[in-house]
Amino acid sequence: MSPGPVTAKGAATSRRILDAAAAEFAERGIAGARIDRITAAARTNKAQMYGYFGNKDGLFDAVIADRARQLMDAIPFDADDLPGSAVAMYDENLRNPQLVRLLTWLRLERQPTGGLGRAADHEPKLTAIARAQAAGRVRAGDPFDLFTLVLSMAFSWSAASVVYAATADEPDEDHDRRRTLLAACVRGAISPTTTPQA
Repeated sequence: MSPGPVTAKGAATSRRILDAAAAEFAERGIAGARIDRITAAARTNKAQMYGYFGNKDGLFDAVIADRARQLMDAIPFDADDLPGSAVAMYDENLRNPQLVRLLTWLRLERQPTGGLGRAADHEPKLTAIARAQAAGRVRAGDPFDLFTLVLSMAFSWSAASVVYAATADEPDEDHDRRRTLLAACVRGAISPTTTPQA
């Protein structure tokens, strides 16, 4: 047998495991997830799962990386249109709330403080924000702090909200109202004319 079909088959198996694991981890967290359920849903076996991902922690890390990559691919980041990027993130969280749930479990079970993910993943965005700041289009300040603020605002109605988690089946007018408010608040927060209050 040629290596091409084996590679394609292996990639398909790996994808099924990642998708099944994402659903299991999102629903039950790291501690509550069961490899038996994941492998059954992925139509594979433990040996293959361990061969691809090492152990349950390795699988969880791979799921986080995979879902974060999907989210970033779906949401183009534009430092010159941070309100638009925030609204796009709001919409993507409605379509695919799974990543927010996964990150919430990561925060609860493994990493209660500090940054989530690799700092290197944010570097292009922070560089773009710094360029927009240098050009006078975005307020001065630490680019990472601004990035964190914009993301937090975009996630205000996500599954991680401590106040209200929105769903895609709510009335369009509710989503439109939130999008308008979100864009206006981000615009005000990052405006170069905004002056911090003492």
